[in-house]
Amino acid sequence: MSEKQLSISSADIVQVHSHTHTHLTPEEKSQEKRIVRKIDLWLLPILSLLYLLSFLDRSNAGNARLEGLNDAINLSDADYLTSLSLYFVGYILCEVPSNIILKRTTPRIWLPTVMLLWGVTSTLTGVVSNSSGFLANRFFLGVTEAGLFPGVLFYFSMWYQRNEIHYRVALFFACAALAGAFGGLLAYGIGFMKGIAGLGGWAWIFIIEGLVTVVVAIAAYFLIFNYPSTARFLSEEEREIVKKRLEMDGDAANEESFEWKWVWRAFTDVRVWLYAISFHALALPLYTLSMFLPSIINNFGYSTTVSQLLTVPVYAAATITTLAAALLAERTRNRCLYIIAGSVVALIGYILLLTTHTPGAKYVGVCFAAAGIYPALGTLLSWPSINVSGQTKRSVAAAIQIMIGDIAPIYGVQIYRSNTAPRYIPGHATALGFVAAEIVITGILWWVLTKENRRRDELQKQGVVSEHDEWMGDEELSYRYET
Repeated sequence: MSEKQLSISSADIVQVHSHTHTHLTPEEKSQEKRIVRKIDLWLLPILSLLYLLSFLDRSNAGNARLEGLNDAINLSDADYLTSLSLYFVGYILCEVPSNIILKRTTPRIWLPTVMLLWGVTSTLTGVVSNSSGFLANRFFLGVTEAGLFPGVLFYFSMWYQRNEIHYRVALFFACAALAGAFGGLLAYGIGFMKGIAGLGGWAWIFIIEGLVTVVVAIAAYFLIFNYPSTARFLSEEEREIVKKRLEMDGDAANEESFEWKWVWRAFTDVRVWLYAISFHALALPLYTLSMFLPSIINNFGYSTTVSQLLTVPVYAAATITTLAAALLAERTRNRCLYIIAGSVVALIGYILLLTTHTPGAKYVGVCFAAAGIYPALGTLLSWPSINVSGQTKRSVAAAIQIMIGDIAPIYGVQIYRSNTAPRYIPGHATALGFVAAEIVITGILWWVLTKENRRRDELQKQGVVSEHDEWMGDEELSYRYET
């Protein structure tokens, strides 16, 4: 494609750099931090609660299994593993379509709606009576949950500047770890409801957690606003300041209509696929650990009750490291370093699980694995929201990342078979290999993004203004990728 020199028309220059002409006045700048905190206090609690419940509703099968799920509905070990895979089949099939629907409708309608649907689906899991019903239920749970995570990743990019998104995504993702901690505590308490209304403890886990989701979904219709321009919790002056901040930083304040060409550009961008493959490498250890953790700990020799409770410190460690990595990455403006560091910690954890034989040492290994996987993922998942410009392209890129990543647990959960207990060597060895691969993939991404930034720096020094005849989002010469 031909490059345009300084003789380019002024109209084209404005198109590429229009956001640079917007500035905050000193008075507006003095209010900036207060307004961002105000947005945080409104958005983060409700969105984080949504994801906490989402992760709780998808991972509670592991807790229910210890409370007698398999025996109650004649679910074989093979069927149980198939149910976990079917969840992710439904999930990946609907992620990109869901984000397209989000872009073509509104977040206020779509996000609470998908939550209501998965809450109902999760509740109904408690009344299934056979393995076929359970398998169908888990597939549709994946279908209904598919829209939340990629949708929220895009939603954050419409409220915050690029350098602010990562910490918010990490806070949001930390709720996955909190869900694990709460899941163990709730399963311990709900297990005592066995026999009430003739239902087993496993059934009450699904029913109670599903009903809580339904209640929160109904409230979300009144708590989620589409974008800053429609937020009633902001004054007119504050909405104008938010608009200026977004215009200074990217395309979030633009009125962009849906066009299929942006979907195509997301699917043909090699960087988007690298973000997706990177998530794929970490998704396998993430989901296999979260879905099998109660069983893994139970096979260390602990009772069912103690195993449920021992999942709590593991997830507490993961929450702490996720938040710490997010703070450090935001301050240093370096994400690759913390993804690699988290992967190394997880690597140590799986080595301990594979090479040690005492329950204490293995438990330390589980803690290390979780404390490394969660912060690495919390850092990784914000990349498309930060580095993809063009609202539709960014929305689709976020969905592609999650879709490709979530292919991994479809086959990953099949590796943790009961006949490999108590050591689960095939599963742990595979997870170790994927974590090691993540270190390599992140290194490649670091090199690709840095190289492209340097290329654009050099072209601008040579007087090149643009390489395209139309605005191309993050492919513009003025755009710089964050590493």
